[in-house]
Amino acid sequence: MKKLIIFFISLLCLGACKKDLSSLNTETKKPAAVPAGTLFSYATKAYVDAITSASVNTNVFRFTVSHWSMVTYQDEAQYDFTTRAIPQAWSTTMYTRVIKNLQVSSGIINADVLLNADVKTNQLAMIDILQVLAYSTLVNTFGNVPYSQALDQANLFPVYDDAKTISLDLISRLNKDISSLKTASAGFSVSEDLLYKGSVAKWIKFANSLRLQQAMIIADADNAAAKTAVEASSADAFASAADNASFAYLAGAPNQNPLFVDIVTGGRGDYLAAKDLVDKLKTLSDPRLSQYFTTNVSGDYVGGIVGVVNTASAFSKPAAKVYAADAPTLILDYVEMEFYKAEAVERGYAVSGTAAEHYNNAITASILYWGGTQADVAAYLANPSVAYATASGTWKEKIGTQKWIALYNRPYAGWTELRRLDFPKITAPVGAKSGFPNRLTYPGNEQQLNGDNYTAAAAAIGGDLVTTKLFWDKF
Repeated sequence: MKKLIIFFISLLCLGACKKDLSSLNTETKKPAAVPAGTLFSYATKAYVDAITSASVNTNVFRFTVSHWSMVTYQDEAQYDFTTRAIPQAWSTTMYTRVIKNLQVSSGIINADVLLNADVKTNQLAMIDILQVLAYSTLVNTFGNVPYSQALDQANLFPVYDDAKTISLDLISRLNKDISSLKTASAGFSVSEDLLYKGSVAKWIKFANSLRLQQAMIIADADNAAAKTAVEASSADAFASAADNASFAYLAGAPNQNPLFVDIVTGGRGDYLAAKDLVDKLKTLSDPRLSQYFTTNVSGDYVGGIVGVVNTASAFSKPAAKVYAADAPTLILDYVEMEFYKAEAVERGYAVSGTAAEHYNNAITASILYWGGTQADVAAYLANPSVAYATASGTWKEKIGTQKWIALYNRPYAGWTELRRLDFPKITAPVGAKSGFPNRLTYPGNEQQLNGDNYTAAAAAIGGDLVTTKLFWDKF
């Protein structure tokens, strides 16, 4: 009898084991399929995290534009972008975490036969707008980059497309996206659309604003194409700060602002204000000074010299609001649009209003965004060194200087505009490894794994150097 009991218990155990083994085939932590909306959200956040971060492994442009300096470690501030493989990290983020995930999301949506046709069209257009944004970041960072073959998984060695050809195609894609979006139908859900919470009308404004931005970037290289795109976009671009493409971070982990993670969670207290920006703000009695930075231990606003070891207590640091856990990130905003329109008027494009009006609108919106008052605005615009009619220099210097100030904490955009407008003239970091960086060199893994196409691309742009100018950087 005892043997029979043992036999039956063994059979029960075997049955139980078989059932348990079968259940192991179900993946509980890695889903077999990811919803298209989730991929869209992930790609959005991946892009914003990259342009927000102050990690020396990823985004060092706050030093490049002389907005921030460092206490101790000066390599990246001195234009050393290769030791930490910054170009490779930047490229990988854009291609893999952003563009590739958007491609997969698009494939899922296209394959969904039950999805309403107009909703599908809206979602595909929104995906394409974000892909355009990421590709524009790549082409305006490196120059010629993989584009036409970039997403072909069967092709391990994609060719590098001509940068100007890519830029013009990106504008064409935005033309199509704008025409495709239908406000009568939904797009992504409120929880999936991390920028505009499902508002198709806002996405139309965003696409027009992105088209205006991309057109102005190429204005010195192709005035006719820029003029056409700017004039088509101007009236439907952002009309106020309420339209801003703003990403809302959360106070709790893991969706906190990357600056909070870098500075507070990571204990990085070595980020300081840069002398160039602090001195300019002080000279102009700019009300944003106290919004951008703290005072030093003596109660004064003092910027550190970029590229030099600085004593932390002697210099100003980024204000707490800049790196708050839930501080939002601006991808594109009304301030930027108004500066573009001021420039467009100066270039003779058919844009309503005067250059001075748009210039004043941009400065006003920036001061108010950062917490200033209308009284602050009035006093600042009355300053002869700020007023459009009396500020020194050409329109490029007037607009470029004020735009450089307003693009604080938007370092990638600031770098683009500094290269494009050539103002203000910032101080080279002490110990600079090169001249001012007009681009990043190509990623090291591309040089090793896609050698032939890399070599051809480097030759086509005039050499794989940080000082090589991109096609639109004519002056």
